[in-house]
Amino acid sequence: MSIPLPFDNSYARLGAPFLASVLPTPVSAPRLVKLNRRLARDLGLDPDALATPEGVAVLAGNAIAGGSEPVATAYAGHQFGSFVPQLGDGRAILLGEILGLDGIRRDIQLKGSGPTPFSRRGDGRAALGPVLREYIVSEAMAALGIPTTRALAAVTTGDLVARETALPGAILTRVAASHIRVGTFQFFAARKDVDGLRRLADHVIARHYPEASASPEPYRALLAGVIARQAALVARWMHVGFIHGVMNTDNMSVAGETIDFGPCAFMDVTNPSTVFSSIDYMGRYAYKNQPGIAHWNLARLAEALLPLLADDPAAAVEIANDALAGFVSAYDDADLAGLRQKLGLLNPREEDSALAYDLLTRMAAQKVDFTLTFRRLSDAAANPEADGARALFAEPEAFDAWAAAWRARLAHEADVGASQAAMRHANPAFIPRNHLVEAALAAAVEAQNFAPFEELVTVLAKPYEDQPDHAALAAPPAQIDAAYQTFCGT
Repeated sequence: MSIPLPFDNSYARLGAPFLASVLPTPVSAPRLVKLNRRLARDLGLDPDALATPEGVAVLAGNAIAGGSEPVATAYAGHQFGSFVPQLGDGRAILLGEILGLDGIRRDIQLKGSGPTPFSRRGDGRAALGPVLREYIVSEAMAALGIPTTRALAAVTTGDLVARETALPGAILTRVAASHIRVGTFQFFAARKDVDGLRRLADHVIARHYPEASASPEPYRALLAGVIARQAALVARWMHVGFIHGVMNTDNMSVAGETIDFGPCAFMDVTNPSTVFSSIDYMGRYAYKNQPGIAHWNLARLAEALLPLLADDPAAAVEIANDALAGFVSAYDDADLAGLRQKLGLLNPREEDSALAYDLLTRMAAQKVDFTLTFRRLSDAAANPEADGARALFAEPEAFDAWAAAWRARLAHEADVGASQAAMRHANPAFIPRNHLVEAALAAAVEAQNFAPFEELVTVLAKPYEDQPDHAALAAPPAQIDAAYQTFCGT
């Protein structure tokens, strides 16, 4: 017997070729590792019911909740610049959609739940380490205030998955505004299926951009809306040193959420060329390249939408280019607004841009810790004697020259206390530092010790608070591992 869940499955009703109906493959011995009880309640679900054997069976794919219509969704995508006309959910199954207490529709999806028609000879499974990584990082992003998919639960399966070695298997229950991607539009464009493209666009407008339906050019408004959300999203990534690692068009949500936390990581030492992904040999998705890649991906969305933008191909291209031209200013505005807050500059002035980017240049040249520098500046805003940020610079005079200009600029703020408060809400004390994430994953995978994972998740839920009892988790690694790599796992 399975528990019922209040599903209302609008995407499943689109039918083929949008998706393929498929059931999760049962596992031998499911065990609940982590349940996001607060998120469950926000979704209108009973966390106690989800934690029962019947609930865990649903989270493991061993039972189908009442109201669920499990499907794997179809999409295409540019992967590292090369187009693949059909990808799709190869190890993920969408159980259905739920209206949360806030009235917002969200997908409930299992990752690692077995093969689908889109698995391309894969086993459809996920290992425990990558599942826990996505849980840690996606929930940290949510706590940082960055739009993201969420983690509802993680379960172990009792089965091994074959990778380089045999690893314990696990399944993540992911929550998203939707799992519709730029690549979903590319799937229909590649098939020259204009009717499918229009149905998809109408679905996305109704679900994510209802204001576009009132526009005389709704598909142009849809494109502009996605561009605006992506510009704001990537700017937020840059402000916390987040590197997605695999910004393929099939990993880019049209809802404007961060999605697919495979080879992602946070930058310790300030270095715009930082790459962590083991498969990003050319640095395509390096930290500094993320805004440009987002723009490139959006150009691929615009290409897919051309048949809907105008009957005349030349006019459609003009409309698309006009919309795409807005990305640069939208990103620049979002980036500067975020940097102003990180520096406590609440009343904009013309010199703010030069001041902010000068600091970033000096931080990179001096190889200082990205997160720690900004957090210590938060303390220095109201106390000129606080030299915590200065101490991070190998050549303190490089900091002094900039700090003098910053303090002169802060003098124009009416309330330095308000500036400091804004900075402390923009500059986290805690991020998922790579050495801490790796230690937590190693303990869980190698020793079934989930205590480091639990501690990290708990601390990262309040990233802007000092939490002196956990101060060690705010510190950078004793030694930077220049060869550190992350891998696509979920």
